[in-house]
Amino acid sequence: MANIYDFKVARPDGSELNLADNKGKVMVIVNTATGCGFTPQYEPLESMYRELHDSGLEIVDIPCNQFGGQAPGSDEEIHEFCTLNYNTTFPQMKKSDVNGENELPLYTFLKSRKGFEGFGEFPDKEKFEDFVAMGDPDFRNNANIKWNFTKFVVDRDGNVVARFEPTADMGEVVAFVKSLI
Repeated sequence: MANIYDFKVARPDGSELNLADNKGKVMVIVNTATGCGFTPQYEPLESMYRELHDSGLEIVDIPCNQFGGQAPGSDEEIHEFCTLNYNTTFPQMKKSDVNGENELPLYTFLKSRKGFEGFGEFPDKEKFEDFVAMGDPDFRNNANIKWNFTKFVVDRDGNVVARFEPTADMGEVVAFVKSLI
């Protein structure tokens, strides 16, 4: 696959989102979970979506249960949780893997374009790194997704221009996305 627009992602109803339908738009592709310490990031994601959707922002929410089993529900239960607790209106895809032999081909592509560059500075960084290392001792040296709420940003031309780890300040994420709109 040559570019982001070659990919399709399954929706919970069995249909597919063709990323080619988002040509000319900025996309944020994020793996999510409902029982994670980062789950409150749904709030700034939804706020950003409501503010910028009409200007060309699309968010592609891909629930994933690979990190601590923190998205254990069915697709319907996950959707209900997000709409009831965070009033989410952006598209939510079928729960999928983002690492390993069953990972979505989209994630193979995204990780090949933007690898892991560290968690940045934040409180309890060492504890978080130790925690991640328990599941992936070589996490610093591979492009795998490290945890829930890793965000890839795709510009209007289809280039994967940024990867924000879940520890990134959401204000910085929003500012970066706004700079592309």
